[in-house]
Amino acid sequence: MGAPEPEEIYARTREEGARRLERPLLEVISTAFAAGFDILAGVALLAVTAAALEQHFGKDAAHFVGAIAFGVGFVFIIVGRGELFTENFLVPIAGLHGREKRAWWKIGELWTVSPVCNIAAGALLAVILTVHGVLPEGAGRVVVDTGQKIHANHPLALFMSAIFAGALITSMTWFVEGQESVMVRVVVAWICGAFLAVASLNHVIVVTIELIFAIRFGAHIPWIFVLGNFGLAAAGNMLGGIGIVTVNRFTQALSGGANASA
Repeated sequence: MGAPEPEEIYARTREEGARRLERPLLEVISTAFAAGFDILAGVALLAVTAAALEQHFGKDAAHFVGAIAFGVGFVFIIVGRGELFTENFLVPIAGLHGREKRAWWKIGELWTVSPVCNIAAGALLAVILTVHGVLPEGAGRVVVDTGQKIHANHPLALFMSAIFAGALITSMTWFVEGQESVMVRVVVAWICGAFLAVASLNHVIVVTIELIFAIRFGAHIPWIFVLGNFGLAAAGNMLGGIGIVTVNRFTQALSGGANASA
């Protein structure tokens, strides 16, 4: 069976988007909380894996393998049907097609509730995992190092990184929605999650959770930086996810449908 056509992916995405726009608030909160737990689990797995390999293979190789392990967090999200803030760009916007204007209020709810609950869940789990002795020795050092590297980066680099991160994860959403095979969805999610971590891209939820985790392990990162990068990353993610990928994919799908009907 070949890959689905863009108009087929759009139809499936629109159907899923309409479903998301009709959900009660409690379901939006619970799916966002689930995704926050999943991301923190991925970060913890990255830290544990990198710490175990550093002594034998060096920091760079250990980070690479740890980043691949981090992709498991995105697999958890896809299989468990959690939702990151950045997954609520393309899908619910597609669901707006043919609906009343007040549906935009539901988009606003998603974009407000989702990131807050993503981060709250990740922060809660970070508190649990930073209790002394819970994670293996060395894991905290990896988390602190990751947080300090983010803190040391230039704001312009962080913003550009956020644009690409938003485009990457929104593309992942498009790819996943277009596939019926769970295995294909898992592979796509793992690849995109690993890509995000290998390149240390500025994804608003992942990086905010990493910074909170690092602070809990003793990193000297000001909270004003965490808040400032949250806003910067969110803006960049939305620019890349909506302004680049969503517009492009919808144009591709709607153009294909128009040509087919002609």
